[in-house]
Amino acid sequence: MQGLKNKRVLITGGASGIGAATAKRFLEEGSRVFILDQDADACGRIRKDLPSLEATLTADVSKVNELEKAFFDLDNICQGLDILINNAGISIRHNFLDITPEEWTRVIAINLNGAFYAAQAAAKRMKAQGSGIILNMASTNGLTGYPYYADYNASKAGVIALTKSMALELAPGIRVLAVCPGYVMTPMQEAEYTPEMLEALNSKLPLRRHAQPEEVAALFAFLASEEAGFLTGHCYVIDGGELAGVLTSV
Repeated sequence: MQGLKNKRVLITGGASGIGAATAKRFLEEGSRVFILDQDADACGRIRKDLPSLEATLTADVSKVNELEKAFFDLDNICQGLDILINNAGISIRHNFLDITPEEWTRVIAINLNGAFYAAQAAAKRMKAQGSGIILNMASTNGLTGYPYYADYNASKAGVIALTKSMALELAPGIRVLAVCPGYVMTPMQEAEYTPEMLEALNSKLPLRRHAQPEEVAALFAFLASEEAGFLTGHCYVIDGGELAGVLTSV
């Protein structure tokens, strides 16, 4: 992709799953990659897997004091930020009537509040330097209803609305976009679905499979590149054709 070499890239939730695949892709593009994740052990593992990483930062994106310290540390390392991949998120599969206040609060705190806190911190730095790109992780769950994920769905719908609002306010210097994956084969997905559930789901998707994290990473790379220079304020779906039909009752 054009224009990614030597760019300073921060990936939240970057120590596993889509985040880790995205870190690897941006390293391949010649970017300077930093990972922020709340799991210190996972940060240690990915430093071994991806020794070209500039640094890993440990913080919970839902806790402002931890996030501010991580960005302060980032400032000391690289004095600015060109690209934020706002990827950190969690989900819990449960019935709407069974969602506890604590579960609701935690999902919203990480997926929506955390996305806002990280985006705002990044945007302040990008505004000062006159340029930047913020890519928010949304989901097809934020575009249509899904059973068993009411809190997650609400958080991702919020991320989509936040993305559009930010794009209007931060233009023209900063581009803001959202990526909306459908079903992706990540550790989080495998923890929530049995092999039988995954097989049944794949049989209903037009492309007959889940996405691989590397495919979502490729979309992030394109949207961050100079080749996507006229794109801002929109959400880009990568779902194997899922939303082209009615498959959301699975």
